[in-house]
Amino acid sequence: MAVSEDWMGAPPQEPVELHTDRPHAARVYDVLLGGKTNYPADREAAEQTLAALPNAGAIARQNRAFMQRAARYLATEAGIRQFLDIGTGIPTSPNLHEVVQATVPQAHVVYADNDPIVLAHSRALHTSRPEGRTAYIQADLCQPHAILQNRILRETLDLSQPVALTLIAVLHWLPTDCDPYDVVRDLMGEFAPGSFLALTYITADFEPQALREVSDNFEAKGSHVNARSKDEVLGFFDGLELVDPGLTTVHRWRPDHVEVGTEAWSDADIPLYAGLGRKG
Repeated sequence: MAVSEDWMGAPPQEPVELHTDRPHAARVYDVLLGGKTNYPADREAAEQTLAALPNAGAIARQNRAFMQRAARYLATEAGIRQFLDIGTGIPTSPNLHEVVQATVPQAHVVYADNDPIVLAHSRALHTSRPEGRTAYIQADLCQPHAILQNRILRETLDLSQPVALTLIAVLHWLPTDCDPYDVVRDLMGEFAPGSFLALTYITADFEPQALREVSDNFEAKGSHVNARSKDEVLGFFDGLELVDPGLTTVHRWRPDHVEVGTEAWSDADIPLYAGLGRKG
């Protein structure tokens, strides 16, 4: 891969190995959503995930639906005009900026991910409304200070004003030497009062054996996934005021409609916690 200046005028990046021989979280998620930006290793991992957790596709769709509902709440009810989405994944419309700028055209959104495939697709699919701004940075969530000091981020977001940080189904993928609580604390600590944290996180509270099989499959291929309990996920919101209904499974967080066939879903069917918290 050649080194060149990126689409927003950032300094040249070092060549990045795509590692297409092993599954990547963003690409497996793309498979589960029915996308086409993935490789055989990703499709194999998705098949194994579905074997252990047959509702994995529904979980992915409900996770994305939560992101859209949370984004609408933040833009309309909470009055947020700045968004930082880390671990954005391969763009699937409607993207966060499309949801937000549909009601608040002047909103500014920064996407960050460490997969160069996401960067390539962001050029075409993360295009802002003329009144607002959308930018993308290639960054490592385990280096939160580098993200916050990124020139493009600083040119796009005013950190003296409230920012909504969205970490959607990304924290449970962090490697064991990267403490997700420290990451969240470091990021939220730099944001102004009135900022928000929105996140989703996989749990083994309901289906421990199935989640263990999924985790083992990814571990065998070099990717780490770490499920946490409800109390552990609540720890990410320490010092924040949770928005009603608090921390719950994704399909129960302010649903605006019930998908046909999902009326009888239990928490065990969608073992992914979702929450939104406000910094005082």
